[in-house]
Amino acid sequence: MDMLVASTPFVDRRDAGRQLAARLGHLRGSEPLVVALPRGGVEVGYEVSRALGAPLEVLVARKLGAPGQPELAIGALAPGGVSVLDPRAVQLLRIAAREVQEARTRELAEMYRRERVYRGGRPAIPAAGRTVVLVDDGIATGMTTRAALESLRRQRARRIVLAAPVCSAPAAAELRADGAEVDCVLTPEDLRAVGLWYRDFQQTSDEEVVGLLALRAEEIAAERPAPAGVARPVRIPAAGVMLDADLAIPAAARGLAVFAHGSGSSRHSARNRFVAGRLNAAGFATLLLDLLTAREESIDVRTREFRFDMERLGARLAEAAVWARERPETAALPIGLFGASTGAGAAMLAAASRPDLVRAIVSRGGRPDLAGPEALAAVRAPSLLIVGGRDEVVERLNRQTLEALGAREKRIEIVPDATHLFEEPGALERVSGLARDWFVRWLPGGEV
Repeated sequence: MDMLVASTPFVDRRDAGRQLAARLGHLRGSEPLVVALPRGGVEVGYEVSRALGAPLEVLVARKLGAPGQPELAIGALAPGGVSVLDPRAVQLLRIAAREVQEARTRELAEMYRRERVYRGGRPAIPAAGRTVVLVDDGIATGMTTRAALESLRRQRARRIVLAAPVCSAPAAAELRADGAEVDCVLTPEDLRAVGLWYRDFQQTSDEEVVGLLALRAEEIAAERPAPAGVARPVRIPAAGVMLDADLAIPAAARGLAVFAHGSGSSRHSARNRFVAGRLNAAGFATLLLDLLTAREESIDVRTREFRFDMERLGARLAEAAVWARERPETAALPIGLFGASTGAGAAMLAAASRPDLVRAIVSRGGRPDLAGPEALAAVRAPSLLIVGGRDEVVERLNRQTLEALGAREKRIEIVPDATHLFEEPGALERVSGLARDWFVRWLPGGEV
């Protein structure tokens, strides 16, 4: 067990979810519904639902603990009137019928409470007729899992796949003997405790469960097929990885603005989406791109090892520009880059390496200086640096960048009274207008 702890297979539940999802890709075409057992199973289930392009739902099953030993399961409850009891455990521990009933009453009340909290009054997503992937963060005895499986059977799910990062081999065997379809990353003979297989196994809160359910619902809405001019998800190959992006192409588009986000942000950034919407209205296609994979993002949150890897980020941004040039619907569109924060450094590197593709650059509150003096001197694309008037350090760095840039056309614009994130009233509107005017001037055919 010491060797296990020293080389824990899962960093945390999100990492475990991504590893589990890699085994379940064959289910994507069946339009599955991912049902997670809260609380910890929701973190795992979120990653599985993202990978499968599936909705995320919860099923609140509650363990019945032995009197005085709440961690020792003697049974479980689940929605739909499901009650599972281990008669051998009840007999061995000499638990009275009254004590069993008291445990049922207590856990039933908690089950209803959690359902209200997690769903906020909305009805559950129907499982009838669907392929359901039932997810937990680990399966030890399988008692609550059995209750959850029976609940889904009563809901008439067409197919149920029980999936977990780690499951004890005896429990997996018993569940399969009961007719369950089980898929786990690891099935150790000696599980001992689920938490031992995770480096970080902190308890998931009710707030996190609610937040992940809401986030996945928002993502599902954004992922629906969209008409021209409305963003739709695409995946872009870059140096052996697949990058997630959102592409929007209005009718008669006049150019394409590729957005590179800063550290700790993503293509879901409300600020960049606001600017992108204004550019779409002005006739520009937009590509909001994540320069890191989901796995890299989860590592970077803890280690910060990727956010300043400008060579990696710049190369991926350049490859995204190549992808856009080779894609039939965007091949004819002149390309501009919009970099925010550290994304501005990536934009400068991409422009320096592919002057044949990048025709204009806009930086918002950016760190273009991170590209380094050699790359800045090699940039030929007209460059606009937008900085908040109260972002003094970044303003100083941008003025130094302006001097180092090799582009003949370059300018810095200061948005008065704006801070780094341009959260002040009217600040983002000003940024959007400046970006629009710069791209209008240079993308349709300006000289580089």
